[in-house]
Amino acid sequence: MPSDALNKLTIDKTQQKPVSGSRRGMRPAMISCGILILLFALVFVIRGRAVTIETTTATLVYPTQSFTRLNASGYVVAQRRAAVASKITGRLEWLGVEEGSRVSGGQIIARLENRDLAADVRQSEAGLSNARSVLEQARAELSDAGQSFRRQKELLKQGIVAQADYDLAEARFRKAVAGTSGAEANVRVADATLSGARVSFDYSLIRAPFDAVVLTKNADVGDIITPLGAAANAKAAVFTIADMGSLQVEADVSESNLGLVKKGQPCEISLDALPNVRFRGVVHTIVPTADRSKASVMVKVSFVDLDSRILPEMSAKVAFLEREAGKEDQRPRIAVNPAAIVRSGGRDGLFLVRGDRVEFVQVKRGARFGDQLEVSGVKSGDRVALRPLEKLKDGCRVVLTEKK
Repeated sequence: MPSDALNKLTIDKTQQKPVSGSRRGMRPAMISCGILILLFALVFVIRGRAVTIETTTATLVYPTQSFTRLNASGYVVAQRRAAVASKITGRLEWLGVEEGSRVSGGQIIARLENRDLAADVRQSEAGLSNARSVLEQARAELSDAGQSFRRQKELLKQGIVAQADYDLAEARFRKAVAGTSGAEANVRVADATLSGARVSFDYSLIRAPFDAVVLTKNADVGDIITPLGAAANAKAAVFTIADMGSLQVEADVSESNLGLVKKGQPCEISLDALPNVRFRGVVHTIVPTADRSKASVMVKVSFVDLDSRILPEMSAKVAFLEREAGKEDQRPRIAVNPAAIVRSGGRDGLFLVRGDRVEFVQVKRGARFGDQLEVSGVKSGDRVALRPLEKLKDGCRVVLTEKK
């Protein structure tokens, strides 16, 4: 390459403009800004990083759990229960109640076709009326015969009438006495016949045997009802009723724990259908026989305070208590695992899980119930952080540990 060409490529430093002092001072400022931006970004990343935590749940506890001797499960059973049916066979003509209806003892709740039975009752009433008329006629005849007989007797003593006339009056009187006795017997027969007809008619009326609530309806109008239910398509029971005042819990207690139960012992009953309600109970009786297949003994527990929400066949749990529960013992409390409580800024609190973040909630400690501690400030079912609490702050992001 010629030397003049190389000289053209040489930078002429005399033509370069000197860098001003203001531009030289901008470089440190830009570097500082960049460092600050990096620091803010780093802090944002660190603060935005989620913490993996384990959680626990605030639960509803009852003080009676602290003095419970034994727990058992069973079912609510009505001790007075009946399948209501008819004593005669007939077609169901009328239904007066339905499921859930309250009935009184003796109340008519259904009726069979009974026109023929009603006719028998009317016929028997007419027969009784006729028998009573015949009796009145016989008594009138007896009265007349008696007066005639007494008169003939006096006249015979005076010698005014013949012996034959006296004998005739006596025979008439005796006949009237017999006729009156027969008429009275006929009245009793007619009365008994009427009673039988009324009983047969009453059999067509299905009545409630005691005060109860209708549980099920087993037949409809038009069905054939028969006492034994042997006929094809016939129904035996029309209704099933139960006395709600006789409800008890029948619980199975293991033979090995039977010594912890005694008659009259206070209990607390909980129903699966009403998990947040506790009912007072007392041991009514211990059935004096064991179930060899389950190695258990049935214990019947009565409700101290009945509630309309308690229904037969509900699942129930019974806690057999050391002593009777007071009013304060029946009040439910909110409790958590004590390990979930953290102290921050001189305050006791919990890290309440809300979505993917935690919120510090101040709480107040209460009584201890077993391995749970009563707290205020949260409600039953709230999820709170259990560990690691030292890595948590109010508002930080969290990830829940997956349950295995």
